[in-house]
Amino acid sequence: MHHKIGVSLLLLVAGLSACDKQPATSGVAGEAATSKAIAFVKTQDGSPLEINAALFDTPAAKTFLTTGKNTYVGQEAAIAQGKKIFQLYSCTQCHGPDAGGQVGPALTGPNYNYAKDATNKGMFETVWHGTNGGMGAKGKGLMDPSDPNNGITPDELLKVIAWIRSHGSLTGNEDVAS
Repeated sequence: MHHKIGVSLLLLVAGLSACDKQPATSGVAGEAATSKAIAFVKTQDGSPLEINAALFDTPAAKTFLTTGKNTYVGQEAAIAQGKKIFQLYSCTQCHGPDAGGQVGPALTGPNYNYAKDATNKGMFETVWHGTNGGMGAKGKGLMDPSDPNNGITPDELLKVIAWIRSHGSLTGNEDVAS
């Protein structure tokens, strides 16, 4: 009986202490965060991944933030820029010149080290925050924590993903309602 009372009191205290908490912002931190934003999770353990919403500063990035859809997929100009960014960040060193794999895994599918990478949201999360398999975080402010301006922006990453998708059969938007 004492055990039941103790558990009940614990639940009551936990419930009351949560009353003044702010609602979650779906994995996005910052003033621009809204409940409409998709929830990002870390590839390493599935825990919430907080990304400053202010970094999503282009129309394509804002669309991605609210829908998970990468509007750059299939756009030749964005694909060309994505290829340059892929090379700039030395992704070719591990994933090969056409993202077909080298020291690191192929990124073009249909088989991925992380099944979630078949979606643009999943691939975004994997690249942004890194993996357990050796790839460090590439996201702005994470790639080099001593330099908050270092790293790839959401818009750049979406262009890289569009370029990667141009080499495979999946667009990554298949799971997203249009």
